Amino acid sequence: MTDIAAIARQKPVQAALASFTSQLDEIIDLIIQVQQIPAPTFAEGQRAHFVAQQFATAGLVDVQEDDLHNVYGRFPGTNSHLPPVILSAHTDTVFPQETDLTIRQENGSIYGPGIGDNSTGVAGLITLAKSLWAHGLHPAADLWFVANVGEEGMGDLRGMRAVVQRFGSNGRYIVVEGGIFGFVCHQAIGVRRFRLDFQAPGGHSWGSFGRTSAIHVMSHLIAAIDQIKVPESPRTTYNVGVVQGGQSINSIAQSASLWLDLRSEDVIALQALETQVRQLAADLQVRFPEAAVTFTLVGDRPAGSIPRDALLVTWAEAALRQVGREKIEYFAGSTDTNIPLSQGIPGVCVGLARSANVHRLDEYLDPSDLPAGLGQLLLLTLAASGM
Repeated sequence: MTDIAAIARQKPVQAALASFTSQLDEIIDLIIQVQQIPAPTFAEGQRAHFVAQQFATAGLVDVQEDDLHNVYGRFPGTNSHLPPVILSAHTDTVFPQETDLTIRQENGSIYGPGIGDNSTGVAGLITLAKSLWAHGLHPAADLWFVANVGEEGMGDLRGMRAVVQRFGSNGRYIVVEGGIFGFVCHQAIGVRRFRLDFQAPGGHSWGSFGRTSAIHVMSHLIAAIDQIKVPESPRTTYNVGVVQGGQSINSIAQSASLWLDLRSEDVIALQALETQVRQLAADLQVRFPEAAVTFTLVGDRPAGSIPRDALLVTWAEAALRQVGREKIEYFAGSTDTNIPLSQGIPGVCVGLARSANVHRLDEYLDPSDLPAGLGQLLLLTLAASGM
C-alpha cells in the first residue's frame, strides 16, 4: 500500500507542505476573492468564469466550462493508462444574488456568507494546482480538478451527476469542503425531498365557515409527521422547511404547500419513512374528502458508502495524522460524494479548515488549520494518484 509518510519525506513534497504556511496570507486573499463573487445555486456562471481563469493560470491543461458551468482542468500524470483522480469542490452557495458579501476579520477569524462553504474548498483546489506545478510534483495518474455546480439546496447534485457521467467508475473521487478539517466522510446519507400541494374548497372566513381549508389540512399533516418515531440507528430525520398558502386573513385557504426533507443513513429506513408520510397524507384525504394532496419529488440524493478500511479512507486518515491531527472524526453526510458512492465508485470528502454558522450570514472561517488541511489534501491526492 502507498506509504503517506514516505511521500511526505520527499523534499519537493516537504517544500510544498511548508509553502501552505509561508503563503497563508495569499491563500486567504484567494478565498476572499472567490467569496466575493455571488454564486447562488443555478447562477454560478460568474464564479465559474473566475475559476476557469485561475485554473489556466495555475498551469492546468484542457480547461473548459460545460453548459452547467462545471469547470474542468487537468494536471497531466506520468502514466496515462492509470485511472484518473477527480478532485472537486462545489462553487454554489445558499445565498441569493443580492446578499451583502462584505467580510470582516475579528480575533483571527474571517466572517462572511459562504466564506467556508465553499469558497475555501474552491480556493483550495486552485492552491493545490499551483503548488503541484511550483514544486515539480509529478503524480502518476492524471488529476482532474473540477469546480462543480448544484451541490446546495435544490441543485440536487446536478453538477456532480454530470461529472460522474463524464468520468464514470474509472477513477477515484476526492470531494473538498472548506470547513470540516479533521473529518472524513465516506458514507453518503440518502435524501428525498418533496413539495406537497394541498387543494380544498375554501371560501369566506365568516360566510363559509366550516368548509375545508387547505392550510388546516396541511397543518394536520405537519402535526402528524412530527409524531413519527424515527430510529436513532440508522439515523433518520424529517423536516418541514417551508410552508406557503392562503389568499388573505379572512379567506379559507383553497391552496397551500409545504417542502419536506427526509433523510437516512439507510435506504430501507428512508423508504419506510416516505411510506409513513404518504400513508398519513392518504389518511387525511379520508378524513377530509373535499381536500386533495399531491406529492412532487424535487430532490433525490442517493445513499452509498465505502468501508472504513477502503484505500481512500485509509489514506485520508494517514494524511491527517501526518499533518499533526490525531483526532479523526467520521460522519455520514449529504455531499457531492453521494453520486459516486451510490454507484459503488470510491469517493471520500475531506475538509481544509474549520468554519461555523454555515448557511448563515455570520458564517466564519478559522484559518489556523488551513495549512494542515491543504497538507492533508496534497498527501491524499498524491497517494490516490499513485505517486
